[in-house]
Amino acid sequence: MKLTFLYQPVSDLQTAVEFYRDGLGWDEAWRESDDTVAFWTPDRAAQVMLSYTEQPAGPMYLVDDLGGWIAEHADLEVVIARYEIPGGTVAGFAAPGGSVFYVFDQPDA
Repeated sequence: MKLTFLYQPVSDLQTAVEFYRDGLGWDEAWRESDDTVAFWTPDRAAQVMLSYTEQPAGPMYLVDDLGGWIAEHADLEVVIARYEIPGGTVAGFAAPGGSVFYVFDQPDA
């Protein structure tokens, strides 16, 4: 598992973009349509992904094969069912304290 994104839902994407770009001076990594923008963290170890979606904030970990990872961790509670993303799939899992973390793959990316 590799920490790849810190997912941050936002209600005003433009204000959030201005905060990370102008306020913090972070570099934009990529955009997807008009609803998602990612910024590199200063050390470029991960990206903060801003999006309009309604899902809870949380870290996103990249794995080689999400289906295999889920099978190996069948004891974890799935709180966001597996769904498609560009080039792969993602699912959300319950973590202690009521937080959520995401695991995804992108074999087609």
